Amino acid sequence: MGRFDTRTGDALTDPLRDDPASVYARVAAEVVGRDDQLRAMLAVLVAGRNLLLEGPPGTGKSTALRAIARHGGASLTMVEGNAEMSPQKMLGHHDPAAVLQHGYRPEDFVPGPLPTAMNAGGLLYVEEFNRLPEDTLNTLLTAMSEGELHVPRFGLVAARPGFRVVAAMNPFDNIGTTRVSVSVYDRLCRLAVGYQSEEEETEIVLRRTGADPELIRTAVRVVRRTRGHPALRSGCSVRGAIDLVLLVASLRELDGGVEHDDDLGVAAGLALSSKIVVDDAHGGTAEDAIADILTEVTGAQADVVPRS
Repeated sequence: MGRFDTRTGDALTDPLRDDPASVYARVAAEVVGRDDQLRAMLAVLVAGRNLLLEGPPGTGKSTALRAIARHGGASLTMVEGNAEMSPQKMLGHHDPAAVLQHGYRPEDFVPGPLPTAMNAGGLLYVEEFNRLPEDTLNTLLTAMSEGELHVPRFGLVAARPGFRVVAAMNPFDNIGTTRVSVSVYDRLCRLAVGYQSEEEETEIVLRRTGADPELIRTAVRVVRRTRGHPALRSGCSVRGAIDLVLLVASLRELDGGVEHDDDLGVAAGLALSSKIVVDDAHGGTAEDAIADILTEVTGAQADVVPRS
């Protein structure tokens, strides 16, 4: 016999557990590649556990999770991790005007993202997890392990079936980040997410842009080369290739369809210079590194400075 909410009479179900094989098939048909990682993500969520996705930006972490939530019928509450996300913002607050008039009443409580996800029996997705302050991270502990949350002046919040925390973070970025404690890690199952193959990234850019396949292949090769260039501490994700292709198309559209030899270079400078990090010890600028990569990939001298 199924479980029911004694307050509303609604069935207490966990949508991701209803037909996980079907959810996996639909998500795999939508997301390019990642079959093994999608299977691993779903295994953690179907088991009712919390998930940590570790990997550089632009590796499809949120794309995969959105697809899982959509095809699995689970609600998705998003939190952007930053130093301003205080415990009060995560938990919620009482409406100040109502407090002045009535004092603290449960009906005047405005839930934050954590109790919202718990009440919905859905997924709480925290991006940039290691940018949350330590005391904010600690508000998640009991919710992750016991499915309960005690909110001051409100009371107990009990999670409906289906509630899980999914965290994502870049372990290679140590600017503005905080240390994630062992007690937090202990409540999470960890999945490392890396860059995809050249063929899969090419397919992603094709789906997003619908542009000329040869231009797409060049853009993907340029972006992938940024990840191992000696002048760069870090390269860019497939987002760089998408932006590069779209900017080339925009430049040509602005010129009435006329193609210029430096379109690729101009677009690469605009699209990629903000996404790469130059190694100070190596010297040079982001534009220097991009020009070097373009020359290497295309075999032609490149200029990344917009023409006058």
